[in-house]
Amino acid sequence: MKAIVLEQFGKPLELKEIEKPQPKDHEVLIKIKAAGLNPLDIKIKAGQAAHAQINPPAILGIDMAGIVEQVGRNVTNFKVGDEVFGMVGGVGNNPGTLAEYIAADADLLALKPKNISFKEAAAAPLIFITAWEGLVNKMNIQKDQTVLVHAGNGGVGHVALQIALAKDSIVFTTVRAENIEAVKNYPVEIINSDELSAEEYVEKLTDGSGFDNILDTVGLLDDSFKAVKQYSGHVASILGWGTHSIAPLSFRNATYSGVFTLYPLLSGKNRKHFGEILKEAAQLFKDGKLKIVLDDTFYSLKDTNLAYQNLEEGNAKGKVVIDME
Repeated sequence: MKAIVLEQFGKPLELKEIEKPQPKDHEVLIKIKAAGLNPLDIKIKAGQAAHAQINPPAILGIDMAGIVEQVGRNVTNFKVGDEVFGMVGGVGNNPGTLAEYIAADADLLALKPKNISFKEAAAAPLIFITAWEGLVNKMNIQKDQTVLVHAGNGGVGHVALQIALAKDSIVFTTVRAENIEAVKNYPVEIINSDELSAEEYVEKLTDGSGFDNILDTVGLLDDSFKAVKQYSGHVASILGWGTHSIAPLSFRNATYSGVFTLYPLLSGKNRKHFGEILKEAAQLFKDGKLKIVLDDTFYSLKDTNLAYQNLEEGNAKGKVVIDME
């Protein structure tokens, strides 16, 4: 089969012919129809993501959608011909999705909804799982609670807005002035972070009490700790890097959770939960409550280096997907 291989960090990816995998007992062999790229893939390629535990040579790519061609003898929830999607590889010792085929752990998969394309399905797994873990698993957002999503224009951010809306929460998002256009069609309160500080928008929008739940998708922990509701508030972050003072959080008697989406892939633990989360995504797709913003540029497998370049340079106008058709 053809696959995109990282031979050396910081170097162009190479299109190679390699042996087609065979599924183990708890795996399914999938003919990949589309593979989604994420900002993390850029860092992995550059050798700037030690937490992804990649050792070249390696097939990159985390997300995919495709058709089941073979099932392992212990797999009972999928059959040949099923259309599936999942976050299944590209980190640790797991071969990635930038290939014609992948042998994937059945626990990581869900059935692709019929009303969306392979391309949209391939764009969804990492960003949806990340947003769901923060909003639902960590903070358990509820109807009529206030939910603030930092950078609702981003990959995780725009999915988080839709999850929070589906949960009937009262949704707010901070965005830079240049990104307001990207979120204006969502029924949420838009906060121009170029104009208002955390203290100012907390006072203006919550009378100083703060937000019930805050999902930080871009590393705004300091602002989040200042903006969370006293006593009952909760902050979850997908980018808890650096050194931060927790005093503002402590003084508000609030709580914090980190989200590390890669852990089940790296450790092999709790993988079934990924499949369960993607079933939630599938239902929202079916109900018309979830739509992934896609970049409209067509990339084939041989165009992967260009896709990485456009993603890295900020030229993409949505999720970048490699089309295998």
